[in-house]
Amino acid sequence: MREVTIAAMTTRWMSVAALAGLGSSAASTWVHYRILHDPLYSSVCDVNATFSCTEAYTSRFGAVAGVPVALIGVLYFAFVLLVIALCQRSAPARQNLPNYVFALATLGLAGVLYLAYASFFVLKAVCLLCVGTYAAIIALFLLSGAAAKDPMSTLPSRASRDFRRLLRTPAALVSAIAFVALAAASVMLFPGGDLSAAGDPAATAASVADTQAAAPSQPLPPGALRELEDFLAAQPRVPNVGAGGSGADVVIVKFNDYMCPPCGLTFREYKPVLARLQKAHPGRIAYITKDFPLDPECNSLGGGHLAACEAAAAVRLAREKGRADQMEDWLFANQTTLTPENVKQAASTVAGVADFDARYAKTLDLVRADVAQGVQLGVRGTPTFFMNGIKLPNLRGEFFEAAVEWELRRLAK
Repeated sequence: MREVTIAAMTTRWMSVAALAGLGSSAASTWVHYRILHDPLYSSVCDVNATFSCTEAYTSRFGAVAGVPVALIGVLYFAFVLLVIALCQRSAPARQNLPNYVFALATLGLAGVLYLAYASFFVLKAVCLLCVGTYAAIIALFLLSGAAAKDPMSTLPSRASRDFRRLLRTPAALVSAIAFVALAAASVMLFPGGDLSAAGDPAATAASVADTQAAAPSQPLPPGALRELEDFLAAQPRVPNVGAGGSGADVVIVKFNDYMCPPCGLTFREYKPVLARLQKAHPGRIAYITKDFPLDPECNSLGGGHLAACEAAAAVRLAREKGRADQMEDWLFANQTTLTPENVKQAASTVAGVADFDARYAKTLDLVRADVAQGVQLGVRGTPTFFMNGIKLPNLRGEFFEAAVEWELRRLAK
């Protein structure tokens, strides 16, 4: 009797853990959807550059083959709950349940360890909703591991017998088929717009090399476009942001950190958009990059990007050689592995800068001047964009293009 009670309590707690993981994954999926389709959306878990769900979802780790990792999490936890429910229908399956969940939790743990490594050490960002799913899988692993009494080597044969019982039980069979159908439909019908591809340097190398060939953006939903335009019309304008004698009608300023993943994403996504806009409106649009490295060496706000000051200096020195574009391409393509040493080496090999160390201190003074301007303007993270003094939210490429077109139309009135 005592063993039955313990088994029931274990099943109950495994169900609680799976439900908690399902809730976190569902919330993550909703955030991912809103990022794709709402130009002004800001998640409540986007606290700063370090604690940011958006930074995780918009990175190359945010989707697998176009399917959001968050949606995969929903299907995973739903499947665990289905296994728990189906195993309650027969005593042999109920006895095997801890082993089944342990096998699933082991697979899940491998996945979350990889994602946690990518988040904490590659992106250097913490996704609070993701942490909820990590905790749920760890709980499933510990609970099922403690309750699994039979050798795992015998699990395939036991699973085969339970599966045959499933086929003979109409209600269980219908439940399994319904799950498969709903899972397939959710993957196929999740609205398009793969953010991870835009954040992957390897996936976008060709488009960066040939921005002039970029295809026009797809038309935006009227409701989203109207929301964006109403937002822009209501914003205050900071005077003289980016003023520098360019003579352009629209001046866009980006406060940038070369180690910031969203900075890399917007660099790759906006580059073809800007090329298309500047070709359509020659001389009317200027794009200015300001330095805001999240590195305590040159930014009093601090941060963990400990090669970002060297990267900013490298681009400034490369600009004198006419190689700033190539230097930026290299930095963003390699931003997850940047160190002060390899940035200095790249400045020499990519941009032909032979006196980096000798000029670094004075160049860093120019970087600090950009940082000081950013702090004065209320910049606290990167990327931060201003368009003719309007502080923009971080927009996807098509919304960014729509914002610039709106400003051009406003000035033409």
